[in-house]
Amino acid sequence: MKARVLSGVQPSGQLHIGNYLGALKNWAEIQSRYESIFCIVDLHAITTYQNPAELSAKIKETAALFIAAGIDPEQSWIMVQSTVPGHAELAWLLTCVTPLGWLYRMTQFKVKAAQQETVGDGILQYPVLMAADILIYQASIVPVGEDQSQHLELTRDIAQRFNSLYGETFVMPATHLPSVGARIMGLDDPTQKMSKSAKGAGHAIALLDDPKVIQKKIMRATTDSEPAVDPAKMGAGIANLLAIAQACDPSITKETVAGMRYGDFKKLVAAAVIARLEPLQRRYREITADPGYLEAVLKRGREHVLPIAEDTVQKTKHAMGLHI
Repeated sequence: MKARVLSGVQPSGQLHIGNYLGALKNWAEIQSRYESIFCIVDLHAITTYQNPAELSAKIKETAALFIAAGIDPEQSWIMVQSTVPGHAELAWLLTCVTPLGWLYRMTQFKVKAAQQETVGDGILQYPVLMAADILIYQASIVPVGEDQSQHLELTRDIAQRFNSLYGETFVMPATHLPSVGARIMGLDDPTQKMSKSAKGAGHAIALLDDPKVIQKKIMRATTDSEPAVDPAKMGAGIANLLAIAQACDPSITKETVAGMRYGDFKKLVAAAVIARLEPLQRRYREITADPGYLEAVLKRGREHVLPIAEDTVQKTKHAMGLHI
């Protein structure tokens, strides 16, 4: 029996090259080795205000990009978090066994709270909902990036505490993270990870960006003061562009770009990115041309995971002595 893997993406902002190279591409490569569930975590998205019409459109866009990036609905289950009520119900049950101090220690909560005048409770409870997402499917493999590793450890702590209080109920997710793809930094600030929520127009390469837009963004990307690429002393900007190029075209190496002037080097990077994204964008257009197909994929995913989720919620309530 295959181990179960689960991961997800919020349908907010624009999925970018970093999401593809660091997550989606990796998911597509490992999906056949596991029982794979990939979730569009829309309940997480609403921890901050989302325009309802835009959120609805983004959910469908994200699902289509999953498939366009290589996640095969015949091998994997693609589903929308809010269509399975058990996610929210289990999150409440887990909230009741999670010490408040654990949540206040979460780095992402501290960062997000510092950025907002009014902090919604959803931001504080975000990692408990993430724990519910994982534990409701008894997932043993959870491929997440380093920025989510603290939340994964919290999930283990919550599961361990619940199992200790009420008996063995949840599978303990793996302590190690499966290998992830390239860590892509912002084009405008190569010391910060590329983000869907960043405001700068030149920060990220969106997966659906027009080739001309991609070229323009890369040509304007931050570099350093050297006149040409020097593999022995690359600044953060050049190193980031090279990482992007190599992830898109493995034939590009430090040796092949050594001595290239920055303008020519950036043109090479842009060409590699455009070539890599062209089939993804073409597949996306095919998927979105048939709305019925996408709806069928999401319905099939929901129907597969719903019995698993309901079974876990029932076991959890039974363990806690709740009426079922």
